[in-house]
Amino acid sequence: MLAFKTPLARLAIAILALPCSLLLPAAPAVAQGDLLIAPTRVILDGRRGTQVILSNIGSEEATYRVGLELRRMLENGRLVPVEEGEASEAEAAALEMIRYAPRRITLPPGQPQAVRLAARPGADLPDGEYRVHMSFKAIPKPREVTQPQTDADGVQIKLIPIYGVTIPIIVRHGKVSAQVAINQPRVVAGDDGPELALTLSRSGDSSTYGELRVTKPGSEEPLVLSRGLAVYTDIASREVRIPLSEEQAANLTGQLRFEYREMPEAGGGVIAAVDALVG
Repeated sequence: MLAFKTPLARLAIAILALPCSLLLPAAPAVAQGDLLIAPTRVILDGRRGTQVILSNIGSEEATYRVGLELRRMLENGRLVPVEEGEASEAEAAALEMIRYAPRRITLPPGQPQAVRLAARPGADLPDGEYRVHMSFKAIPKPREVTQPQTDADGVQIKLIPIYGVTIPIIVRHGKVSAQVAINQPRVVAGDDGPELALTLSRSGDSSTYGELRVTKPGSEEPLVLSRGLAVYTDIASREVRIPLSEEQAANLTGQLRFEYREMPEAGGGVIAAVDALVG
């Protein structure tokens, strides 16, 4: 079996050996059911491959199917599935260029394994950003077939949930860049209480991903911190709504600084910032 011996792989394997309570501060990871995946986001430049580490944190052996999906971002940040027959040229090219293996993995409890992946862009591929989403879905174990029980209300059916995780795989080909502006920050009434509302306006041929920090002048402690905000190339602007506590909403008045920054593990650089009077 081929295996990549990259620093990312060694780091991810070391992370997976830690107790679950220590995972989030150490490195990006996501868990669904008994499956833990790191990293949660992959960026490729076409020159070299990488790998995603899967680990079974349950007490029983589990099997997972690995695949590729297309999803588009809406202006509210939701991702909606796209059928291959409805794919744009860029989406079809993204599906075509990604190579990965294995496509089916059986993991004993506590056992990590790598999924190797790489991008093979065509020679005439235009510069730009191309994105697919890699899915990891649990395959239920075969169960003994029993006679359905019927009562006065009809046949009883037992539903077995199928757990799955999806992470973005982004290929940046050639020279790409993005510019972002933060517009109209304000506190609004949401369905479940106050919310911070603002617009992230993006231009260019690259997506952005980071965290939003809101501070008062002279203070480094954020009043609001929201991580994992992406603005994909599908949209020119994203409407962000962040639920607030009553205390946060009361403090979000006066002159405030709004910063959209890269995630700390990516360097924490400022993507966009604005000083605004709120309230």
